[in-house]
Amino acid sequence: MGLRKPAALALVFTLLAACSSGEETAATEATTTTVAATTTSRATTTTSSTLPPTTSTSTTTTLAATTTSETLPTPQAPPEPRAAEPRIELGTISIPRLDISKSMFEGVSLTVLDQGPGHWPGTAMPGHVGNVVVGGHRTSHDRPFRYLDQLQPGDEIIFDTPEGHFVYKVTRTEIVYPDAMWIIDQTSAFTATLFACHPVGSTKQRIIVFAELASS
Repeated sequence: MGLRKPAALALVFTLLAACSSGEETAATEATTTTVAATTTSRATTTTSSTLPPTTSTSTTTTLAATTTSETLPTPQAPPEPRAAEPRIELGTISIPRLDISKSMFEGVSLTVLDQGPGHWPGTAMPGHVGNVVVGGHRTSHDRPFRYLDQLQPGDEIIFDTPEGHFVYKVTRTEIVYPDAMWIIDQTSAFTATLFACHPVGSTKQRIIVFAELASS
């Protein structure tokens, strides 16, 4: 189900209501259409001086190329904060500068984030086109994203999944307010976004780390 922003915002506000207590935390379709090109050429041919001129018309039609449509990932609205969700481990996320390597799970409810960093359902998977969105705690439950503010451009964010080893490099860090739902937007680029509450112990803002795929 696609993300409906008004409903999703209400859920996100609830989901991210209290970092200090451990409560931390659309479909874009690119369509390329090739239109049929039809070329009509008219040629006049004179066969000889003793015969009447002969005019012939030939028409060449190029068939339309098949229209292709690539649907980008569609972020889902988050569940209720304490909704029971199955434990689905997707792989690991490692950040060498912060000396962390954690299991990454599917989901962004508190039930999931209490176990470790959570992948926002419906966003891209590591190594795939789109934006891989991952949230985590800063002050509780092993606080995997405690020092997210120390990341610098060029630092690596590494995902290991059954599909492979994917290295993303940080491009920038930004501080936003909780209603900045554009951070989960999907594009045709290969990107990753990490988010957590900011400052530490507060829900006033969010720290966002942006990265791009460097190797796989």
